[in-house]
Amino acid sequence: MATDIRLKDSLPALTERVVSTYEECGRLHHLGHSPLPSYREVVEILADLREIFYPGYGRRQNLHMGNVGYHVGDLIDSLHDRLTVQIARALRHDCKAARDLETDFEADAQLSAIRLLEAISEIRSILGDDVQAAFDGDPAARGLDEILFCYPGVAAITVFRIAHELYRLGVPLIPRMMTEYAHAKTGIDIHPGATIGRRFFIDHGTGVVIGETTRIGEGVKVYQGVTLGALSFPRDESTGELVRGTKRHPTIEDEVVIYANATILGGKTVIGHHSVVGSSAWITRSIAPHTVVTIEDPRLRIRGASPDGPAGGLDYQI
Repeated sequence: MATDIRLKDSLPALTERVVSTYEECGRLHHLGHSPLPSYREVVEILADLREIFYPGYGRRQNLHMGNVGYHVGDLIDSLHDRLTVQIARALRHDCKAARDLETDFEADAQLSAIRLLEAISEIRSILGDDVQAAFDGDPAARGLDEILFCYPGVAAITVFRIAHELYRLGVPLIPRMMTEYAHAKTGIDIHPGATIGRRFFIDHGTGVVIGETTRIGEGVKVYQGVTLGALSFPRDESTGELVRGTKRHPTIEDEVVIYANATILGGKTVIGHHSVVGSSAWITRSIAPHTVVTIEDPRLRIRGASPDGPAGGLDYQI
């Protein structure tokens, strides 16, 4: 018992050592500043937006045309206020270096919140095409209900469509918070800055990576493990810092299919429309339309025991 008391007496000193590291590692804390956006609140906002996009599939399943208007109206009213608060926090933090005290962050945030809410009808139309593409592209699907409940690709693209609109409106930080939440839940990593056309379908999905400056046309289908990434990261010759704002990721034109574990890299790389990229392909240059790209078939070697024992076993190649 005495040993336990002595150990507990050391806790104030331990706390002091921890707090002292905050001065040494100043960029790893957010002390003495205005509040950042709340991760929990951003996730709740996504949940409420999903309620609007897919009514009857979420927390309220007793909806009908007689009460859905009230339900959606209540959600939109709440979202207006909560989005305004979170976007204002993000804007204020993003501008803290400038110390521009004359900026009305709340007014700017309210405008962005309204613009996002105004875009709901169009986003929902695009998501309708995405969900239908999932059903049309997967013979295992038994209906749209199954897709909305069970397909991680649809969950990830839903969050992306919201985050991309905020990204397009110039809202800092929150779009990345949204897509990283989807990444953690689905294993699908889509940067909110990517441009993705209608009828986009990610089948299975785990391990898919789509970079910030990727451009994807309409009717594109990708499978698990696909990477649409950067070939290299150019640096400024004078400062040595990474050059930002350039196109680093590929362009995928309409009606392209990219099979599992394919890797396509580079801002100048264009995959022409109606092409097919086979599994595990590594592509760093442009491909003409209507092209099929596959890697050379590997040789499969099978070794096994003979019926009479391990010696003299079978050994053949396919």
